[in-house]
Amino acid sequence: MPDDLIGKSVPRIDGVEKVTGSAVYTDDMSLPGMLHAKMLLSPHPHARIVGIDTAGARAAPGVKAVLTGADLPYRVGLYMVDKPILADGKTRYAGEPVAAVAAVSEDAAREAVDLIDVEYELLEPVLDARRALEKDSPLVHEYLHTYDCVKGVFCPVERTNIANRFRLRKGDVEAGFAASDKVIENEFYVPQVQHVPMETHSSIAHYKPDGRIEIWTSAQSPFAVRDLLSAALGVPHARIRVVVPTVGGGFGGKAGIHLEPLVTVLSRAAGGRPVKLTATRAEEFQTLPCRQGLHARIKTGVASDGRILAEQIEYVWDAGAYADYGVNIGRASGYSGAGPYDIDNVSIDSLTVYTNKPFGTAYRGFGHVEVFWAVESQMDMVAHEIGMDPYEFRMKNLLDVGSKTVTGEEIAESTGSVRKCLEAVAKGIEWGKEPGKPAAAGRMRGKGIAVLHKAPAMPPNTASSAIIKFNEDATVNVMVSGVDYGQGTATSLCQIAAHHLRLPLESIYFVWAKDTDYAPYDWQTVASRFTVMGGLCIERAAADAIAQIKQTAAEALGVSEGDLDHGGGRVFVRGDESRGLDFKQVVMGYKYPDGHSIGGPVIGRGRYVAEGLTNLDLETGQGLPALNWTYGAHGVEIEVDAQTGDIEIVKIVSAFDVGRVINDALCRGQVLGGTVQGVGTAVSEYYVYDGGRLLNASLTDYKIPTVRDVPREMVQVFIETPHDKGPFGARGVAEHPMISVPSAIANALFDAAGVRLTGLPLSPERVYFALKGGPAAK
Repeated sequence: MPDDLIGKSVPRIDGVEKVTGSAVYTDDMSLPGMLHAKMLLSPHPHARIVGIDTAGARAAPGVKAVLTGADLPYRVGLYMVDKPILADGKTRYAGEPVAAVAAVSEDAAREAVDLIDVEYELLEPVLDARRALEKDSPLVHEYLHTYDCVKGVFCPVERTNIANRFRLRKGDVEAGFAASDKVIENEFYVPQVQHVPMETHSSIAHYKPDGRIEIWTSAQSPFAVRDLLSAALGVPHARIRVVVPTVGGGFGGKAGIHLEPLVTVLSRAAGGRPVKLTATRAEEFQTLPCRQGLHARIKTGVASDGRILAEQIEYVWDAGAYADYGVNIGRASGYSGAGPYDIDNVSIDSLTVYTNKPFGTAYRGFGHVEVFWAVESQMDMVAHEIGMDPYEFRMKNLLDVGSKTVTGEEIAESTGSVRKCLEAVAKGIEWGKEPGKPAAAGRMRGKGIAVLHKAPAMPPNTASSAIIKFNEDATVNVMVSGVDYGQGTATSLCQIAAHHLRLPLESIYFVWAKDTDYAPYDWQTVASRFTVMGGLCIERAAADAIAQIKQTAAEALGVSEGDLDHGGGRVFVRGDESRGLDFKQVVMGYKYPDGHSIGGPVIGRGRYVAEGLTNLDLETGQGLPALNWTYGAHGVEIEVDAQTGDIEIVKIVSAFDVGRVINDALCRGQVLGGTVQGVGTAVSEYYVYDGGRLLNASLTDYKIPTVRDVPREMVQVFIETPHDKGPFGARGVAEHPMISVPSAIANALFDAAGVRLTGLPLSPERVYFALKGGPAAK
């Protein structure tokens, strides 16, 4: 089989539309009679709503609907159904919507919102997840025990702030500590951060007179939106249509469901007129989801030769006000939470905890950026404590073929190699050699390394499907419902389709809009799983389409199907290519000279459901949660300015065992983008609060990396250990580049300056005070 497209740097198929501005996003759309919505947000992190006076808003010019939480007896949520559409009786974070208006223009809606009066009774907020665990802490959700959740997977603790408690037990931790020559314990902290997609959340809903609902939205999954809206409103799936046009970035923040329920009920209240709501950048910060915060404690027992004998870990996740998605972050990071290390005795408790802050959700890495900040900082700290080289310490303890993960999965050759990744980055930064000379006086250089792993965090029955539909001229439409919101998956899937159909890429057309009325089902575009699962579906759909072509051609040519081959847009007798038919003679059905026909339109179907996965035991965390593991490592060399605390990344080498590269340029682009995003988490990004009110809800005060912050040199290395379940052996690598970037930089900072910060970010002021002997912030 020809292999000319796989692994090649094929240009993105959406590139021209994106750079010319012709791609259509949700906010570009306008429907006849469409109204515009605005929200009234709570100024208080925790307050009882005593009363809401909406009379002024209802009387305002152009207003067609006004709603409060009292009008909406609904809750929504993916794993934990805990989130009201509008605040229900009390507000749980500053920025939570308490009322909404639909009017003929944005200005009219904004003016009407300003006319709504709310009387609040202030309640004590809980702003620290550790405080939220105390017995006398205020409860964010008094009725947690009444909420629906995925039973047998998540464990909320009633009349507490614990939305979920994940437990993992392997071996005998106390015996491991008793046998250890040294036990080292440290605490770590990661603050909340914002996704900052270029496109803010935007949704349009049309509640039609016949009760059907149509939604256009900037979401990461049309089917998840449909499913969750159906469950919340009690409307059958078949009566809800969700369309996802071009999406301008998500990073997990557009997974699940967000603005769609609100615009739906506003449209219903407005007599069935369509309603649009597009978040402002400030609302994106203070109203829509962020990445959860994390408090971590790790206790590691080691033998004198450097072998890790036991590890006890506690993760306390700051979920914010709602945990509909956050509970699964606590679970997924829990079963990954010891890192890619071979440790016989492990105890992990991962608690997802409510606080009165903006709520957390999926973010690139799904908790692993936070967890590996703790794990890989701890590994360096332990290595230094016992006087061992951090590289050698890791190599001594990494998983290998035959090792068992903390959930009991045995590592096979096809699982991949974290060792090769670490070896590659160590070589790339010349680990063991002195760092280069600083660019100026008063600057210090150092090197750091960190490893990582991540599996797709998804239910064991996660499913995908694909359709390959031939057109009359034998061009092909590829139809999936996985959303390409910037990662480039659409291009990779077209490469896979072209390879198996043996057609030029120019003959393959990707159907961009995702429409639940017409497109095949897919769970969600999250978890770095879609190139794998979507790619397998494309392979199967292509095989189905070719089988249909061969069945018709065999009858027309008077041969058996097994005698036929295909290529170059033709199906032909193997060994005699002159005896065959062009695809376009077959794909709509073959017509004999006398006019009678056989076959029919060729529509290939492919489907895949995750195979071999299980739920995890609620007491021990044992089971098989991973479709595959992607391993990686980063090696960095940094320069620190002792006068300012500023960190400059001189070089970063990133290595990942991707199984097989499908598109080299896209793979490198993922690593480049993810690495720079990781730099933001490392040195500049964090939410700043004053009494529960977010102070830096703008890109003026919240600092994401700019071109000046990009490392001077960035190197990508791809290890290719084929995965036995992936298309061509491929694994996902979308989230992984961001993971462990902060810990690698912190380890380099220690190497350069001898200071260890255990809380993020490594901002100039915090590094400066650490260099001057001040306390490192926790």
